[in-house]
This record gives sequence, C-alpha cells and structure tokens, in this order.
Amino acid sequence: MIAPVVKICGVTLPEHAVAAAEAGAGMVGLVFVPGSPRAIDRAAAERILDALPAHVEPVALLADADERHPVLAWWRGRVQLHGAEDESACARVAAAGFRVMKGFAYSPAEAARWDACAAVDTLVVDGPRGGGGVAFDHAALAAQLPALRTRVLLAGGLTPQTVRAAIDRVHPWGVDVSSGVERTRGVKDAELIRAFCAAAGVTTPHGPRRGT
Repeated sequence: MIAPVVKICGVTLPEHAVAAAEAGAGMVGLVFVPGSPRAIDRAAAERILDALPAHVEPVALLADADERHPVLAWWRGRVQLHGAEDESACARVAAAGFRVMKGFAYSPAEAARWDACAAVDTLVVDGPRGGGGVAFDHAALAAQLPALRTRVLLAGGLTPQTVRAAIDRVHPWGVDVSSGVERTRGVKDAELIRAFCAAAGVTTPHGPRRGT
C-alpha cells in the first residue's frame, strides 16, 4: 500500500522545514495570511526555501487571494487558496502559472463544487476552522471520495494519535497537519513532526518533487 503524501503546514523556521523533510514529508506549507500565528514574510520564507531539500515541495498558503496577491509576484511553485476565493479567482491564479490547491471546510456540496473546478488540482478538505485543529465527519468524506476525480489532501484536527485511523477510514491521497504538530501555538515541534510522519506510514521522503 502506497503511503500518503504528508504536508506539514504553517512552518515558520528553517529547522522545522528540515525536520519535516527528514521525517518524510512531501510538502511544506508557508502561511502568508495576516493575523495567523503562523504568518511569515518573504525574508523568513526565503530562509526556509533555502534550507528545504529539492524533493520537498513548498506551498504558499493564501486566503481571499487572486492573481494580484503580492506574494505571487515572487513565489514560484504551488499555491493553496484557503479563503473565500471563487472558481474565477482560482482560474486566474492557475492561468498566471501556478498549480492551485483549494482549501475549504468540508461538506458534500463544497467537495463536489471544487471537484468540478478544472483550475484546482488538489482538494484540501478541512474542518470548520482552518489551522484550528478541529476535525469533521470523516465517514461522510470516505463515502463521497470514490465519486471525486480530484486528489484529496485530508486536513482538520489530525495529530500523531489520530492520523492513522483517519487514513484507514478515508484513504486520501495525502494528509495535512498544522496545529497537531505544535506544542506552542504557531510553533512546530520536530518530535511531533517525526511522530506524525511515522504514524502516517511515511519514514522516507515521499511526495511530489518541487515543480511537479
């Protein structure tokens, strides 16, 4: 059985990006949302990108954004839109040359909506509060998953203690964690990152290479 891709989101320090890479994460998310405890600026992002091995894909997380967002003037790579963007905004970001992931609070209707959006290549299916560590009804998503054409990155309330059961129930393409690998709000913990990746069944780097 192929292990899921693991995304460690909300990384703020280079050493935690390296810990994620060494633990087997395939993606690392950098948050550019003002007011988030995990928000960073370009200088901090560049330090993380410089430390990140080439086999790990960085993802810029934006909210309520379109192709005019200032981060997109210098970012190269994948973008996660995790706000109130509509299909048109996603399409314009994709047309600007970015691979687009769309994050949303799970409901069957929202999953079907974004599955139908050609500009989106990954559904980040989250709980009611992104980054808030709140889970949702995994059984409903598991029942709907066979009807979805777009790959699913499962998020929302996952921890080293819960991720294995979530994977076994939903069988997503990947799993996404933020607060579940923090001991202090907004600051990742290398030990928890390693524990999460091990529980997810990932012990060596696994995931899309940067630029794919």
